[in-house]
Amino acid sequence: MDEYPPCSLDYCLPLAVILGLPAKYAQETSLDTEYKDGATLIRSEPPPVEGDQVAALIQHIRDSDASGLPWNGRDTSGIKYRFRFRTAGRIWPADLAQTYLLPPKLARLPEDVDIPPSQAVLHSPFSPLTPSSNLYPDGLIDHRWLKKHQELIPSVFVCLYSLTAEPTLATLHDNKIKTDIGVLRNAIAQSGCKSKLAVVMLVDNSYGVQERLENIRRGSGLDPKAFFTAPADASPDELSRILDNALTTIYVQAIEYYRDLGRHARKKRGRGIAPQPTVPPTSGTSQTLSLAGWNIRYDFKSAIFAEYRQEMDAALRSFEQAYENLLSSEVLEIIPSWSPRWNQARFLADIIAVRCIRCLLWYDQHTAAVRRWEAHRERIGDIVDRQGHGTNNYGWEAWEARWAVVMANLIEKADIPDFDHSAISIYLTPEKTAQAERTQPWEMLHHPGYWYRLAARHTSARRKLAYLMPEDDRRSPSESPASRLAAKAFNYDTYMCPDPYDELPLARSGVNHSQMILNYLLSAQSYFIKKRQQRLAAEVSLECAKELATAKDWENVVKILRPFWDEMSFRRDGWPEITEDMCWVLRAAAVQTAQADLVVSIDWELLNKSKNPFGIIPLEISRYADNNTLGYPKHPKWHYDITKSLQGVDAPKPSIKVNDDLGTSFIKPSFAFRHEDGKAGQTCQAQLTIASNAISGSAPIVLESITIDFDGSIKPVLLTHDPGSDGSESKGGSASLYVVSLDEAKSDNDQETEDAGGSSHLCGTSNLTLEAGRTTVFELKIPLREPGEASASSLKFIVNNDAFTLTYSTNIQKAGTGHVWFTAGSKRRMARTHPQSIRVLPRPPKIEIKEINLLDQYYTNEVIELPFDILNEEDADAIAKLDVTVLGEEPPDFKLRLADGDEKTSSVEDEESSLQAAALGTIKSSDCSRVTLLLSAAERTTAYTLTLRVSYSLETDPKTTIIQAATYRINVASPFEANYELLPRLHPDPWPSLFDHEGIQNPSADSPGPSHGLAQAWCLVTRYASFASEDLNVTDLDIEIQPAHAVQCQTSKRKSLPAEGLRVSPKTIEETQFDVAVKRRSLDDRNPMGLDVSFVITWARLGAEPGTANRTLLAVPRLPIFGTEPRVLASVSYSSDSDGDSDGQGQGQGQGQIVFLDITIENASNHFLTFGLTMDPSDEYAFSGAKETTLSLLPVSRRTVTYRLLPMVEGGAWIRPALTVRDKYFQKVLRIIPTEGMRMDKEAFMVWVPPVGGDGK
Repeated sequence: MDEYPPCSLDYCLPLAVILGLPAKYAQETSLDTEYKDGATLIRSEPPPVEGDQVAALIQHIRDSDASGLPWNGRDTSGIKYRFRFRTAGRIWPADLAQTYLLPPKLARLPEDVDIPPSQAVLHSPFSPLTPSSNLYPDGLIDHRWLKKHQELIPSVFVCLYSLTAEPTLATLHDNKIKTDIGVLRNAIAQSGCKSKLAVVMLVDNSYGVQERLENIRRGSGLDPKAFFTAPADASPDELSRILDNALTTIYVQAIEYYRDLGRHARKKRGRGIAPQPTVPPTSGTSQTLSLAGWNIRYDFKSAIFAEYRQEMDAALRSFEQAYENLLSSEVLEIIPSWSPRWNQARFLADIIAVRCIRCLLWYDQHTAAVRRWEAHRERIGDIVDRQGHGTNNYGWEAWEARWAVVMANLIEKADIPDFDHSAISIYLTPEKTAQAERTQPWEMLHHPGYWYRLAARHTSARRKLAYLMPEDDRRSPSESPASRLAAKAFNYDTYMCPDPYDELPLARSGVNHSQMILNYLLSAQSYFIKKRQQRLAAEVSLECAKELATAKDWENVVKILRPFWDEMSFRRDGWPEITEDMCWVLRAAAVQTAQADLVVSIDWELLNKSKNPFGIIPLEISRYADNNTLGYPKHPKWHYDITKSLQGVDAPKPSIKVNDDLGTSFIKPSFAFRHEDGKAGQTCQAQLTIASNAISGSAPIVLESITIDFDGSIKPVLLTHDPGSDGSESKGGSASLYVVSLDEAKSDNDQETEDAGGSSHLCGTSNLTLEAGRTTVFELKIPLREPGEASASSLKFIVNNDAFTLTYSTNIQKAGTGHVWFTAGSKRRMARTHPQSIRVLPRPPKIEIKEINLLDQYYTNEVIELPFDILNEEDADAIAKLDVTVLGEEPPDFKLRLADGDEKTSSVEDEESSLQAAALGTIKSSDCSRVTLLLSAAERTTAYTLTLRVSYSLETDPKTTIIQAATYRINVASPFEANYELLPRLHPDPWPSLFDHEGIQNPSADSPGPSHGLAQAWCLVTRYASFASEDLNVTDLDIEIQPAHAVQCQTSKRKSLPAEGLRVSPKTIEETQFDVAVKRRSLDDRNPMGLDVSFVITWARLGAEPGTANRTLLAVPRLPIFGTEPRVLASVSYSSDSDGDSDGQGQGQGQGQIVFLDITIENASNHFLTFGLTMDPSDEYAFSGAKETTLSLLPVSRRTVTYRLLPMVEGGAWIRPALTVRDKYFQKVLRIIPTEGMRMDKEAFMVWVPPVGGDGK
């Protein structure tokens, strides 16, 4: 777009001129000299505004200038105003004041015209009706009219004034401002322009300011919407806000200004007549602009004014109407191609087409914009072919390149989000309005990189056509006779491009086509790289490098091509032409820049006669060529000798590393084992096959060494060059077979590695000369040491001569799949899928791992002892090591006791406990070694996986390792389970009284005494069962109570076990009871609490050694004691009444048995409580005691009521006393808790009546 004249393609924005700034901020006028005669001077005489606000004003104007906004309606929709600002200052004193020049409204009458001034009709100097205009008499319109509205005539003048704060000068200064505003308004009106005038006053907050401002506004006749004020002491943010509001209001007036201009243009078009010029034309064709031409002018003006108003849809309609009229048979079709008006009409068509495309992009009609671009290209090409100089010349290609660049610039200016650098979109899908039609791929809008590449191609075609011009046409006019000049005057299309003698002159430099092409290609490259289009980026980079090579800019050639040459995507994708072309260009640059490593690397690749190493052939090539025939053509001027690569390169001896990721190689290696399986301790046959695909006639390559690396247990193999090697050689056809013997060798580094636990390597010698087109085969016998999978992984070739050292590394798996096994005079294809791999089978172990008395079940809380015998059944002595691994959720640590009594401890990591490489020493043949594994006791039920792995080597073959392994499952279960029941009992000790100060006084710390708090008694009933798989001997039962704060606890067993223990069978339930007495240390402590108790079972297996005992702890649920609620306890005792009735009526019924029922009520609270006791009669017993009574309990006290019961039933039965205890205050019935010798059913507690025996009970 820069090749077009200024303002011709610029985005139309309302122009606002700021007056009243200091002179240093004023911009120079852009009015041409030819228009200054008769121009109107807009001058303002008051002093310019000064102060801190000036810098803030200038900064806000620069930030608000809309010239840099994107050309779309999306990003600008939220902007309140869009102005292009120009600043004009004041020069003080006033006699030097000069601010702005407006172009004349009417041109002057030429001096050589005989028409009286009173009869002459004058027109604008930009009109084709004016004799002094470049368009006179039949021109359409040019960029000068666009410049007139974009840079010369503003839509609004914004004049800045400062209001003086001096009271004595206020009136005088205000009158000057009013006078100056009136002068400005008159000057604008006399100029013929309809520009608006707005005033911004900088004022302070002194008294009477508002009256002065109103006086100035009314005195100057300004509308309130054009008069604005701003405080002189406003902050930059506040000033910006005020200016935003003012410019928003002014913008509305500016839009109205352009609406009036558009309305005026449409009115003139509606007249339907062509105006007459000031002076009729008397030269040339003597014709004026036709009516169709005037309609084009009016439509173009209407479209431009619509652009100023941001009405892009109206602008597009007017542009399209003007474009169709311009290319119609009434205008462009009748203009001869030799006329200057021909190029002017083409220029106007370009302007209109560009603005149409911009309108379409404004509304995101991307496919329509591409179609509009293509339609203009085709229509102009058709017109040029029919009426112009044709399209087969450098001028047309120059226009094609310019037209592509214009599209790229429009896309960049539109700032399309999908083409943002962070997105990878290459093109945009058609909009909905275009989807109904069939869309071609090129009609989708692509990112600017494609358009820049198109421009580069057309510029290259322009250069080619320029070089095809005859030398006579390239001579300067001063060197050619007039007759020859006249003959070739109209042979070339010079629209917006130089004449032939300036395009490509003979005696001097003309247009720098290479630089133009390079600029376009670099722009395209940047977009392709950002969009991750590596192929196109490489292609464009190659074209850039060729242009730079033509200019001998070798440094930049390497800089551009090296990344793509290293990346190798074009090789993988199968584009050999690009590979070859890039290699030769890059090699020439590397030689010139003395990059020896790059030269050798490229030569190594160019030796390859197959330039399609990956076997990928693009569809375009595969149709016409065979993969086997695709090869780099032999360069006639190259030596094809890798040792001569650095001739002429002044650089020290380099060390180069090449691999498959940095280039392709002519060496095609493969590796194969003869057999799929092998056994440790034996050897296996293998062949290394190296096919040389070097170009025929190239010099042989002599390798210094070849290194074969393996994955697995096979040691690396090193082959060194020795032309006089003793290895046998046989040749047949194009293959050479060498049988290489391998020996184990150690270098200094290898010795250090082996000392650290590594291994040595295998070495051999052979003739390592590779001839072009021949296959070299090395047959090897590789010893196998350790079992497992092994495969050849990589190869390393070293070339070392006086000029350089090159190391080429490649991967075996990438070398191909067509493996062949060579023999003397023949070869056969191997059917295996992976012949480069071998499975090394272990040597069958003859050491046996025997477990001793391994049990099916082990239990928690016991140390597990596992003895094993390691039995050597080999024919020779064995040197063995033992690895022990225990797996489980919480693996235990363990100890390994060896045969000599030495113990080793394991290490625990995550879910594995292991001990590695425990030396067992030498185990004689047919002998065994006893090891014992001691696992620490498990706290809970679990299961372990135990693995013993014996690795040994025989003294007769110490380098072969043999492995024997055994795995065992160790199950650990809990031997016992139990449930518990806590029963209340009546503590025999009396409770302390709050009214006995001596009884509740706390002892001093120096003389501790017994506890004086509350006491309670409980009975813990425990029922336990054996879950073992065998009988166990329980030797002791006990409970452990964790210490509780300020509480004394005493426990006792109710029944002891026999001295020899209790034999508990599986699935049997046993019961035991423990008495628990608790007492608080202080009477003040009355909070409820609980006891943490563990049930302890001491047991041993039957037949265990004396003194062996295992201790199992079972957690008892927390036992709650010392509640705060009142508690009612019932206890019972028995006595015989010797004085009772002895007649027969009472015999046999237990009437002589007296039952004493004690009801104890405990009040552990701090409140006085009252309870009512009611004993109801029953047929089961007779009682002595109060039928109804009331008990009042003091805080922290207990009382007992005794009832004597005479059973009325036979002995050996239960009776249910009908006793009720009720809280008098809450009317709540309390539950009576039975104690020892009693029980509870669903209804109430029950008392046992024992039978009367012969002994009286």
